[in-house]
Amino acid sequence: MRVLSGIQPTGNLHLGNYLGAIRNWVRMQDEMDSQSQCFFFLADMHSITVHEGREQRIRNVRDMAAALVAAGIDPDRSVLFNQARVPAHAELAWLLNGTARIGWLNRMTQFKDKVGKDREGASIGLFVYPVLQAADILLYNATHVPVGEDQKQHLELARDIAAKFNSDFGVELFTLPDPIIPRESARIMSFRDGSAKMSKSDPSDMSRINLTDDDDAIMNKVKKAKTDPEPLPETAAGLVGRPEANNLIGIYATLSGTTPDAVCAAFAGKGFGAFKPALGDLLVETLRPIRERFLALRTDDAALDAILDKGAAKAAAAAEPTLRAAYDAMGLMR
Repeated sequence: MRVLSGIQPTGNLHLGNYLGAIRNWVRMQDEMDSQSQCFFFLADMHSITVHEGREQRIRNVRDMAAALVAAGIDPDRSVLFNQARVPAHAELAWLLNGTARIGWLNRMTQFKDKVGKDREGASIGLFVYPVLQAADILLYNATHVPVGEDQKQHLELARDIAAKFNSDFGVELFTLPDPIIPRESARIMSFRDGSAKMSKSDPSDMSRINLTDDDDAIMNKVKKAKTDPEPLPETAAGLVGRPEANNLIGIYATLSGTTPDAVCAAFAGKGFGAFKPALGDLLVETLRPIRERFLALRTDDAALDAILDKGAAKAAAAAEPTLRAAYDAMGLMR
């Protein structure tokens, strides 16, 4: 089993990133047997679809590496690297552009959602973004890819590209990857709007818990999180139509390793004045060791680059046979 997953390096890792993906990555890493391997990469080549200054992009990559290690990704057990250190990603993406079809890419709903009515002003990189994602996956013959709802379509595209390439060139080169649906996949919503995902792009810092927030900031944000005046119900069924309440209960359940029903039972009939301090305490105790390790790691650029260099060397060695075989299958002499 070979698992691959990536994350865009951004300037701010928040609770949604941690509970939505990274905790599951750590769990997969810890449960892998000796015949399996996890590849986790920072998608800095994907990030160029949005303009960003040179120094900020470098800082974002190092900070994200520090955050992943602080959250539990072990560079000695998993392969942790950034795309740009492994040029094979870009090379294979170009080769796969000959296999992918415009009609397939035109159906990608994420592209449509992001560009809206400004399709003509969108970058080519944003349009072919899913082809680079396919290259990321197929390069390592990943057997499994952790996916959320917004990435299922892209994984299907990777399978289509792999199948067509294999058929077109009469090879069995690329493995068709299967999705991993995490057994507990937390969808963390904004503290200001229970119908919107928690996001670093929200202009209000009160909408999210950043992994750099100190204990007081976390507690303050929880206490000021939007809620409703109704008491908590006895079961999670009573949260229907109460998105903010459902979000906070879901966060507590995920952090405590229990269920929304159990959380509701424990706080049934109580208001948020009683529940929020308990949630704040749980968040503080969970995030404090991650924050402290992150803040220590992010000051040592040399150590972070050494981690990424080591991971990139392993990734490049794993990718090279696949890339060489793709060139050969297409009759491209190197």
